[in-house]
Amino acid sequence: MAQTEIHPSAVVEPGAELGAGVQIGPFCHVGPEARLGDGVELKSHVVVTGRTEIGAETLVFPFSCIGEIPQDLKFRGEKTRLVIGARNRIREHVTMNTGTEGGGGVTRVGDDGLFMAGCHVAHDVQIGNRVIIVNNAALAGHCVIEDDVILGGLSGVHQFVRIGQGAIIGAVTMVTNDVIPHGLVQAPRGELDGLNLVGLKRRGVGREDITALRAAFQMLAQGDGTFQDRARRLGEETQSAYVRQIVEFVTGASDRSFLTPGPGQG
Repeated sequence: MAQTEIHPSAVVEPGAELGAGVQIGPFCHVGPEARLGDGVELKSHVVVTGRTEIGAETLVFPFSCIGEIPQDLKFRGEKTRLVIGARNRIREHVTMNTGTEGGGGVTRVGDDGLFMAGCHVAHDVQIGNRVIIVNNAALAGHCVIEDDVILGGLSGVHQFVRIGQGAIIGAVTMVTNDVIPHGLVQAPRGELDGLNLVGLKRRGVGREDITALRAAFQMLAQGDGTFQDRARRLGEETQSAYVRQIVEFVTGASDRSFLTPGPGQG
């Protein structure tokens, strides 16, 4: 079993739980309620505080601050948590906050994510697996980011927004409304500009499903009725699990409107 190593200049407060093979580098600070899974490595100058759990083999780079209190004026010191999954890479100057009582009490990050330098994960955010958040992008409170999403550098996501599985957000984009699964969003004020076809192909999605998704996008862009009406009709007609995923996303509960295809798209 790998040996846990703590640099002499690091501070690990009594009560912190460290798994097997944890590596804590110079000038790190681990708080008394933190839990680090097996093989977690904190490079140097990392702060892990609050009721924070970091999953096995996650690597945290210098000057990240993980588990501090929410940037929310309604927060009154209630005991909330941050739960981070396994095998994440958290680069320099990343900040991730704990949840709030009003938002469910837990900020949650899945497995196998890449959080590039300077990005921010706010209170009560729920992030899936294999998510990539590029340099200096920010997620506001209560956002839901599903599996396999890529958020471009210097982008921002408004509070309560949902981004569906496999969507990609271009750099320097502000996203203020929900994004359908496998959507492609770009432009400064976030326009739904098509499907993330590159991502679908990289994940091995078959040609038949991609063709069905293209037809579904065209119907969402140009069909009759409201966006939700078009989605419901898709649900009645499609045999594709990927299209049904979009239908369920659009017809599900949300606190936001949707980014919809612009004129001439599809």
